[in-house]
Amino acid sequence: MSGDHSSTAISERVRRVEALLEERGMVTRADIDGRIDEFLRGATPANGARIIARAWVDPAFKERLLNDANAAIQELGFTMSGGIQEQRLKVVANSEAEHNVVVCTLCSCYPIALLGPSPGWYKSEAYRSRVVREPRALLREFGLELPADTRISVWDASAESRYMVVPQRPPAAQRMSEAKLATLVTRKGLIGTAAL
Repeated sequence: MSGDHSSTAISERVRRVEALLEERGMVTRADIDGRIDEFLRGATPANGARIIARAWVDPAFKERLLNDANAAIQELGFTMSGGIQEQRLKVVANSEAEHNVVVCTLCSCYPIALLGPSPGWYKSEAYRSRVVREPRALLREFGLELPADTRISVWDASAESRYMVVPQRPPAAQRMSEAKLATLVTRKGLIGTAAL
């Protein structure tokens, strides 16, 4: 793949496009700021938590989520379009045998609408490289010690595709309501750097 994918280079390109749109009278700075504010207003990890809680209590929804996440999240009023072209969402589920973790090795692609703005460590070069090379050691540093026989799958997001993890439902949470279950789900759990 060619080109500079650093966050600085991407930011510079975005600023150039914004400037061109403004120069041509297609948008104003206020239009751009308003769209960003509107998008981020509803962007929170609570959205992803609602999706996971539903998957935990509704096996048919979980199956739809794993097979076609874009369609399944629409059932709860969410979308991956962000007002622009729709991104593909792939949802993967943790199990006793497999643990999933998400990264974007090129920059910091991430489902903001479902998880809120990405944490600083997700964007760091250290996380982006180490989670691929030594995922078990990196997860241990996050406080997640997995059994030696648990397979770790690393999912690499891109400009077109985003990923989200269905953490294993905590055994003590079997009798909780869907709303209460949603309060257990964390952003780290949705990325795969923590268990619940």
